[in-house]
Amino acid sequence: MFPRIVLVRHGETAWSLSGQHTGRTDIPLTERGEREALTLVTRLQGWNFARVLTSPLQRAARTSALAGFAAAATADPDLVEWGYGAYEGRRTADIRAERPDWELFRDGCPQGESLEAVSARADRCVARLREPAGDVLVFAHRDILRIIAVRWLGLPVATAQRFLLSTAGVSVLGLDRGADRPVIVSWNDDRHVAGRELANS
Repeated sequence: MFPRIVLVRHGETAWSLSGQHTGRTDIPLTERGEREALTLVTRLQGWNFARVLTSPLQRAARTSALAGFAAAATADPDLVEWGYGAYEGRRTADIRAERPDWELFRDGCPQGESLEAVSARADRCVARLREPAGDVLVFAHRDILRIIAVRWLGLPVATAQRFLLSTAGVSVLGLDRGADRPVIVSWNDDRHVAGRELANS
């Protein structure tokens, strides 16, 4: 068995619920987001991680803590979300009312972090994720995690826009028969969240 990389998106925030682009704005989890994070305790139970990394932003750090990894997690500044610049806090629908053909992964954001810069951060993360002799757990954000996944596979960074990632969704990256065969073992597993929501409805 080759080491696995477990990617976890943070729980719900007010802006993830409303569809607003949330880059560096350091907003907390909603009450539901905290409950989503707590479902990760059972989802990740029994998994021994050589390293646990988290974005320093509170929505990711709080998710890691509620999942039971507060003592083990190390903050990694490369795991912060894409900097959306002038589009921070805005919804895609509102942006497209002004720029009908706007695409984040093609056009970027005015005064924001470039696609090349966020891709470079993801590549640094991937290089570090390949180092440990054991499984690694990562808590971060939608776009940076999607970009890490496609860079793990060696795909163009814009491919990341095709990967759906829900709040508290768990994805697993791995290797198939060698270091030169990176694969996605599973993607966007949020059954633990769905089960909790059904139980409490």
